[in-house]
Amino acid sequence: METEAAQLIAMALAAGLGVIGPGIGIGLIGKGAMESIGRNPEASGKIVANMIIAIAFAEALGILALVVAFIIKTM
Repeated sequence: METEAAQLIAMALAAGLGVIGPGIGIGLIGKGAMESIGRNPEASGKIVANMIIAIAFAEALGILALVVAFIIKTM
């Protein structure tokens, strides 16, 4: 296998597997927030604010995986 082909496979794996985790995490965050709002609608403001912060942190991990994938491509 040529090195360029190996780099492209490594890039695809880094990007693909690196985004699966944050995607699942964001789904679980949304599920938990919706359940919490359903149980206590008066606290929806605090729940949504914390949900958005948690989603931003999870999304940062996905972006980091994409950056690593592009770094692998440039090597």
